[in-house]
Amino acid sequence: MLLKDCFRRPSEEIVRRKQLEKRLTQINQKFANSVKILLLGAGESGKTTIIKQMKILHVQNGFSFDERLDKLHDIIENIHESIFELIRQVVLMNLPFDSKENCRCAEEILKMGKQAPWFLSMEYVQQVRTVWADSAVKTCYKRSNEFQLIDSAKYFLDRIEKISMPGYIPSNLDILNCRKTTTGIQEVSFHVKLPKSLGGGSQEFRMFDVGGQRSHRTKWMQVFEGIEAVLFMIACGSFDQTLREDPKQNRLVEAFELFRGVWHNRFLAETGLIVFLNKQDILEQKILSGKSIKDYFPEYEEYVLAADSDNLCDELTRTRSFIKSKLVDITNETPRRTSLLAQRKRTCYYHFTVATDTNNVRMVFNDVHNIILARNLHNVGIL
Repeated sequence: MLLKDCFRRPSEEIVRRKQLEKRLTQINQKFANSVKILLLGAGESGKTTIIKQMKILHVQNGFSFDERLDKLHDIIENIHESIFELIRQVVLMNLPFDSKENCRCAEEILKMGKQAPWFLSMEYVQQVRTVWADSAVKTCYKRSNEFQLIDSAKYFLDRIEKISMPGYIPSNLDILNCRKTTTGIQEVSFHVKLPKSLGGGSQEFRMFDVGGQRSHRTKWMQVFEGIEAVLFMIACGSFDQTLREDPKQNRLVEAFELFRGVWHNRFLAETGLIVFLNKQDILEQKILSGKSIKDYFPEYEEYVLAADSDNLCDELTRTRSFIKSKLVDITNETPRRTSLLAQRKRTCYYHFTVATDTNNVRMVFNDVHNIILARNLHNVGIL
């Protein structure tokens, strides 16, 4: 028996070693291919900002000098679009300007129309600064949820003097706050280091942003094939706003409906789904100013969270928890299709994010990378 056992053990070790080698080969093959991530979400939810963050975090040198210069005109357009719309709304709201001089500056900007200037002249900068400091414009800004104004309006209007200085080059934060509608498919490729336990090296990621406006969503189907994970963006701070393309539709309601369509989409049944509950900074600012999501979602009144509702911080926690619960409810709905794929148990991961905060995105994307890594290992039978 002892002699027989001696001959058996090497054979068992060889089998185990071959099995391990096979699994490692599967892992290497899996990670040799690029991981495709699709960014989905309604317009102005922060998808393009995430693409920019990936360049800053994972692409050597991030934005080149020429790329930064190219962003300068987009920033000027953001400034003009913001001040032009604010003045237009002041007139529509019949709010009086503080002085005749302020009114004159506003009229000069309105005469320019929606077309932004090619450069920031001293005269234009002074007119914008004068109008932006006017109390009527400040009042109008506080009511900006009633019309369409980019989130970064205040950011750029506060910095117009610096932006107009000779030799100004947009910083990373300027680029992250810069708003431009995505009209085509944007892609960024980058590499992320793999842990030493998997042999080290790096893994290529390819991230796609296909735009979130209703008219652009037909492009989504073009990049569904081979998608490893979907990052779905929800703009939590948009609970009191309406769509640019449909002033009657609440932005957050639209986002929930869009998420429902993605969750039940048969082409994404085996795709990992990660939700970024984005624009937490804007959500906090609105709650601090006294706004409440219950004015737009009456069911919030009945929502219970184990926290002191008299505490402002707890009100923020309760609001963001309520938004997350709406998404969880969607994932618990009966599948639209009774196929084998639809019957599989799926997990949706949630992260609270501020897309313009590089440190926040760095930490969150590390978690995303680990989630995708774990899914890959599970698919080859390691986990």
